[in-house]
Amino acid sequence: MEPTSDNQQLEVKAKKLLHSLDEKPAQPSTPMNKTVLILVILTLAGIASGFGIAKFRQGETIISGQGLKSTEQAAQSGIKAGDIVGVQDENTFKDQAEGVLAQGGVNGEGSHRLLRQGGPSQNVYLTSSIVDLNLFTGHKIKVWGETFAAQKAGWLMDVGRVKVLELNSAPPFEEE
Repeated sequence: MEPTSDNQQLEVKAKKLLHSLDEKPAQPSTPMNKTVLILVILTLAGIASGFGIAKFRQGETIISGQGLKSTEQAAQSGIKAGDIVGVQDENTFKDQAEGVLAQGGVNGEGSHRLLRQGGPSQNVYLTSSIVDLNLFTGHKIKVWGETFAAQKAGWLMDVGRVKVLELNSAPPFEEE
């Protein structure tokens, strides 16, 4: 055999190395790949369940003398005294209040306020992820919900259930 130059020897070695890489079978998945796959599946499952819960909550019902209606149907057909909107079981929420509903919170807390006897210091500031409070503006209502800590509002409640007591009620005091 003839001696070859260093360049030729390197070329032969490089070709053998490339050829050997082409022939290697695919490696089995590593623990890292399995972990990533599991995380992706769990993330997708979480998103799907959150979407399902959100869709379920949109379907909250109104209970009236004429049976169950969706919130959308109530918005179209109107509400009546005695209608109940939101979570059906009044024991789900420990806090309750009643008064005439007005739009607007205080310093960014609450989307609505419940006007009660005793003046502005007795207002309950409301927000809700379950019930469309706009349907009840100007009506005397009873609300059930959960009280939250507030920075400016004396009482801040997340409403989960509303009962219409009286339609088109006069507020218990004149606001300034």
